[in-house]
Amino acid sequence: MDIEIDVPKFFICPISLQIMRDPVTAITGITYDRESIEHWLSTSENTACPVTKQPLQKDSDLTPNHTLRRLIQAWCTENASHGVDRIPTPKPRLDKASVLKLMKNLSRHELQIKTLSQLESLAAENERNRRCMVDAGLPRAMLLLIVACFKKGQVSGIQEALSILCFIKIPRSESRVFFSENYKIIESLTWVLGCKVENFATVKSHAASVLKMLVQEAGSGVLERLKPEFFVTIAGVLREGITHQGINAALQVLLDACSWGRNRKMMVESGVVFELIELELGSPERRTTELNLGVLSQLCCCAEGRDQFLSHGGSIAVVAKRILRVSPAVDDRATQILSLICKFSGTSRVIQEMVDFKAVTKLCLMLQADCAPFLKDKAREILKSLSDEWKNSPCSFSFLSSLE
Repeated sequence: MDIEIDVPKFFICPISLQIMRDPVTAITGITYDRESIEHWLSTSENTACPVTKQPLQKDSDLTPNHTLRRLIQAWCTENASHGVDRIPTPKPRLDKASVLKLMKNLSRHELQIKTLSQLESLAAENERNRRCMVDAGLPRAMLLLIVACFKKGQVSGIQEALSILCFIKIPRSESRVFFSENYKIIESLTWVLGCKVENFATVKSHAASVLKMLVQEAGSGVLERLKPEFFVTIAGVLREGITHQGINAALQVLLDACSWGRNRKMMVESGVVFELIELELGSPERRTTELNLGVLSQLCCCAEGRDQFLSHGGSIAVVAKRILRVSPAVDDRATQILSLICKFSGTSRVIQEMVDFKAVTKLCLMLQADCAPFLKDKAREILKSLSDEWKNSPCSFSFLSSLE
């Protein structure tokens, strides 16, 4: 029979509600588990002591509570027979000097992979280590390493460098400065996305995530200089399939680049529209659909994009199917796509497809659904523009009066 063990209350972290592994005391006098309070301080907008609500600085001093840690360790050892795991003594804390020392080893070829693996493990451990790495300039070092690998055509070390960047993130200010000094990072990441590597799904997903971080902070000077092969590679990534996170990152990159007409034209020429529709036919998760239809709505702003959209037999069907089934954002983007198609490419064949694939029915249903007023207006506008063509649709009789 299992024995219920009462854990002393002062062994429990007020944040995680778990036994503390590395208890530290804040200047407010409250003791927390180090990882929990450091995460709290690094992610909260208005930092304050969770218990006393007194203000705490993000870099507030946290004093190790060695006495409490020893008491916890002793208690865990005494109750090991009841299934309680022993709490190990915490490792020495990583500091900036230690990171800088490891970074020096990156220049030694025989130590590079070992050092990258060490840095990756440290980055995965906790938020404090990641902040320490950022302070030491590790994001820049990893980006430079990726560029160097690209120039040499060397894939060794790429996986670890990308993983580290996904853990520690790239500060906004550093992204802008790096772009001004080294535009090759876009070419380098494009090269990684097109490489044949082991664990390709993970590597390319991380590459797409890093690319998203950089592009979101890039100025117009960077986004205006994107090349056709960049979009050809992104289309290839969407086609071959990577992780959900990687796909979403790639879609966000496309969405950010859509603001420029030349980019939209290159996307269409690269076959992006076809790949987006194929991706959507696979019934992806909600966020993927929102991003996907966001890009499609931008590409349908140009004649070439609409032509490519309509050349796919499943385009209207899949967009119509998403209406009222995913989210208000998807409803907005789907109706925008249908509006552009009807306004600029609304041939009899296209309109018949809208009737056949229930796009007209879905637009009619939007008039009765609990949608935002602007979405109802958009649906009504599309239906009015098609009134002569869709009058034989089964839904038309019921809703004709509502369009007046």
